Amino acid sequence: MRDYIRKRVLEVTAYILDTSATVRQAADVFNVSKSTVHKDMTDRLPRINQELARRVKRVLDNNKAERHIRGGEATRRKYRRRAAS
Repeated sequence: MRDYIRKRVLEVTAYILDTSATVRQAADVFNVSKSTVHKDMTDRLPRINQELARRVKRVLDNNKAERHIRGGEATRRKYRRRAAS
């Protein structure tokens, strides 16, 4: 694995663990695709550090379990803005 990829994987890992960010949020912050973040976290990180990979997996699994709630909140805000106009 190239050094710049290894460095990015560890930086994204730290960001996700510190902020409980979603894959999409991390991708935006690091200016890479969601696919890249996903591959970094699921394929590359376990080869670098198993314990960090387990911790990130817990955060990402929790985000996945809650995404229907976040989507519902976004929809509610959208329609509240329309009603206020």
